[in-house]
Amino acid sequence: MDQTKRPLLIPPEFGTYAEKHGIFDLYKRLMEQLLINKPSDPLVFLVELLKRDNNDVPQVIILGPPASGKKTIAKLCSNKLRTAHLTEDNMVAEAETDTKVKVQEMIKKRQVVPTEVWVKILTDRMKLADCIKKGWVMEGFPQTREQALALQTAGVYAKHTVILDAPDTVLIERAQGKRIDPKTGDIYHTTFDLPTNPEIQGRLEEVPGYKEEEMVQKLIEYHRHIDGVLDCYQKTVKTINADQPKADVFSQVYTYLCRNPRSNAPHTPRIVLLGPTGSGKGVQAALLANKYNIVNVSCGQLVKQSIADETDQGKASIPYVDKDMMVPDTIVQKIVSNRLSQLDCVSRGWVLHGYPRTREQGEMLAKEGFLPNRVFFLNVPNDSVIERLTLRSTDPITGDRYHSLYNPPRTQEVKDRLSKHTKDEESKVKARLSQYHAYVEELADLYIQGQQINADQDPHTVFECIESMIVNPLPKKFM
Repeated sequence: MDQTKRPLLIPPEFGTYAEKHGIFDLYKRLMEQLLINKPSDPLVFLVELLKRDNNDVPQVIILGPPASGKKTIAKLCSNKLRTAHLTEDNMVAEAETDTKVKVQEMIKKRQVVPTEVWVKILTDRMKLADCIKKGWVMEGFPQTREQALALQTAGVYAKHTVILDAPDTVLIERAQGKRIDPKTGDIYHTTFDLPTNPEIQGRLEEVPGYKEEEMVQKLIEYHRHIDGVLDCYQKTVKTINADQPKADVFSQVYTYLCRNPRSNAPHTPRIVLLGPTGSGKGVQAALLANKYNIVNVSCGQLVKQSIADETDQGKASIPYVDKDMMVPDTIVQKIVSNRLSQLDCVSRGWVLHGYPRTREQGEMLAKEGFLPNRVFFLNVPNDSVIERLTLRSTDPITGDRYHSLYNPPRTQEVKDRLSKHTKDEESKVKARLSQYHAYVEELADLYIQGQQINADQDPHTVFECIESMIVNPLPKKFM
């Protein structure tokens, strides 16, 4: 081949390095902190930021009306995420002595604590090691739009904001049975959450400020300000129905906290579709390629094209294809690598199906630098696969495909000339299924971030499920 006509092959590391190390998000985070803090020595400040062990820590705000369960849910979240639990009371208690005395005196006199004082207390608290290294869950603050804007101006922002919502009548009724353990600060309820320990039951006390008249005033105050607060956090907020069992509320909150926020970083899709024969990998790959303008890479088609082009790998594949044998991994890997290294795949992204089929092939793919950022296992029961494949046939004149149950031919003439491919015989389909299931567990162990998809449904429903996991970040897994 003329060397000037050879396809341009680009090392895959060019496209994966920035994504692997989060370079775009790192740069964005550094610029944000630089503009917020305005340090006198920017270089030293940036170096200190880069030295931190972990910048991707939870930053959660939990808000809601009185008696909605903020304290309980915030404590559960901070324990689960292993973060600092910030409340107005413990932040004041840990503040500098002068500020602490001043604020406690104002609270005792029922005076409004100035927003700038709260911001000073909070920013000082967040400079401590536990907030920096582990993150924080803040309960019940901010309470006004002014406080929310002041926090954002000071560079304190939440990655997740949770609103616990319930009807006012439910909250007023719930407040009547609210009790506190003065020794631990834990909240209980005489009807819904009474402690089993008689000793704890004996020392429970009513929570001051939760009589019906006081609750009505607190709810009026809450509703007056909450819309302004939500306007400041509209991109990170999630409203959870708090009028349900505590375990259900926490489960929904935790599921939301496991979601990664969308990133503005450039994203090149590198998708691998795995599944048994007849699971619809080719259909889904075509839909993805058509909608997102990525390259549809079929391993089977690549081998056939390589043979047709009479490449070295194609010539080496002919004896195996003629005998209906598996082409050796080294030959297939070379064919696939050459295709994925071409400019269109590197610049636009790709969706690969039909490869890898074994863990060894997956490891070879990774060794070459081709690391998928999304892997989907299309799961279909064996009975459904057999029904799909053994009952399908092709019109040799038009090339149209038919299925005797779901898409039968419309005329007897077409029906009479239909033909079936030999590979769709039931015995051969079962052999391919056995081969897939022999290696699928190893592939699942290799691709631990792989997503399981129920592919035994309408193709467009399956596509919507796959698409949602491509455009949104994968959920976080907290240890």
